[in-house]
Amino acid sequence: MELEQIYDMLVIGGGPGGYTAAIYAGRAGLSVLLLEQLGPGGQMGTTQHIDNYPGFPDGADGFDLAEKMQRQAGQFGAQTRLEPVTELKLKGAVKEAHTPFGVYRGRTVVIATGASPRKLGLPEEEAFVGKGISYCATCDGMFYRNKTVAVIGGGNSAVEEALYLSKLCEKVYLIHRRDTLRADKAGELAIKRQENIIPVWNSAVAGLNGDPDTGKLASLTLRDTKTDATRVLECQGVFVSIGRVPNTQLVEGLLDLDKQGYLVADETTCTSLPGVFAVGDVRQKPLRQIITAAADGAVAAHFAREFAG
Repeated sequence: MELEQIYDMLVIGGGPGGYTAAIYAGRAGLSVLLLEQLGPGGQMGTTQHIDNYPGFPDGADGFDLAEKMQRQAGQFGAQTRLEPVTELKLKGAVKEAHTPFGVYRGRTVVIATGASPRKLGLPEEEAFVGKGISYCATCDGMFYRNKTVAVIGGGNSAVEEALYLSKLCEKVYLIHRRDTLRADKAGELAIKRQENIIPVWNSAVAGLNGDPDTGKLASLTLRDTKTDATRVLECQGVFVSIGRVPNTQLVEGLLDLDKQGYLVADETTCTSLPGVFAVGDVRQKPLRQIITAAADGAVAAHFAREFAG
């Protein structure tokens, strides 16, 4: 258990916000320890093709970009440990991050824990996870090659999932509660160009139906959001992309959260406790993208350096 060293900065989470904070802080001469429970990148690390990050005209692979961020942070002295944080103590001049492997102390803490996929909320949903229900096309899409699948949602993430799956699957239904997408115009046009993507408008998933022989998902029960009429849509896989839930369990009761559960922090990234900063998807903000998370990380490093003296 490591108790001797007090880092200038502890970063909780290894997405683009966390690693940018580590890069900028390390470059400024601060000692940095980044704690990540799985691997570098967060949601970015599971995105196969990123076409809106500056400097990559041909697009970037999310996993590759994440590894490069980790390597760059390491070049400036930032350490990475793959350990899940189980408890944070954020009051006082020296803060603590507890993991199953030790206790790490720091003068400042950057919360970069991101957000997790929002679930449909249907009682049978958990039973079909891994048997037809997924929340990540790039993770599980290959299991549905040449099959019929559905993507639930109408934002940029849902469009990206549908476009990715259209290259693997015979048919992709894009199911949305409204009659127009919330995605960017570029995404909307891309959907129209893919002949095997079929929009299903004004529809919500009311039920998940399994095959009695295999126990796997076989169809969806859809409810028309205008008429309440229901119908059954056959498909072998469903990819849920209806938003995200902030990963703030570690800081509930420690830091101020807004009504949606996001950390209250403005463009300075400062939270309700001195020396604690929030970056990326976990904080309240109008736009959650890789580039805005990276910007948060740079800002957090600036104010952490001032705070740490």
